[in-house]
Amino acid sequence: MEKKFKIALVQMNSEKAAIDRNLHLMREYIVVSRENGVDIICFPEMNITGYIDPTKYSQAVITRDHMAVSQVVELSGLYSICVIAGFVEHNPGGKPYITQFVAHNGKLLGFYRKKTIKDEEAEWFAPGDQLPVFSVSGMTFGLSVCADIDDPEIFAEYARKGASIVFESAAPGLYGEQETRNWASGFHWWRSKCMEQLGKYAADESIFIGVATQAGRTIDEDFPGGGYLFNQQGVCIAETEDWSEGVFYVQVEI
Repeated sequence: MEKKFKIALVQMNSEKAAIDRNLHLMREYIVVSRENGVDIICFPEMNITGYIDPTKYSQAVITRDHMAVSQVVELSGLYSICVIAGFVEHNPGGKPYITQFVAHNGKLLGFYRKKTIKDEEAEWFAPGDQLPVFSVSGMTFGLSVCADIDDPEIFAEYARKGASIVFESAAPGLYGEQETRNWASGFHWWRSKCMEQLGKYAADESIFIGVATQAGRTIDEDFPGGGYLFNQQGVCIAETEDWSEGVFYVQVEI
């Protein structure tokens, strides 16, 4: 028997190292989403800490038991919602992790550490090695983060583990000078990548894939935004119009 779920995919502007500011914005998105009957809200990669260079913003590299994580868990209980959010996680054994976590109805369900660490990120971050699945109200899902889009095996493994949907949280920084930023070209670059790769994975594995991307200008870097939902045939059935910040509502039947 199919069950309908309403999902919010947030294209959030997450300032670097501005944890309190980012938590305040999260709460606003959660409140509005719950008023719209949302079951699951998905935020972009590193939305709590911002996409930081951990050597430059070491104060924003936080532990799993940091108050920011606890506050998000509390919000999930206060508003009876499932929240997917991200931060830069302290690693006592080496480079920090890029981490997403899931909170539902006031409980912390678990964490996912970004597995695909390459190019310039390899200088700053360590890869994770686990692909956990989560179950909320009858929906089983997995998490992927930004460059994970380049590893089809991640999506195949989630499908083998019974996931009906994978949430791709991203923060692909745009190249070039901020002063002459071409937002349209950045947006269309990321959109094309999602259409070509995530559409194929969704069709190959018969899963839904939802995308939430950091959006807008930060202190020293810009992000393209873009929210998408691919169905089990690989068709993008809903998407944001442009690179603007905001929340994007979609409905799926699992």
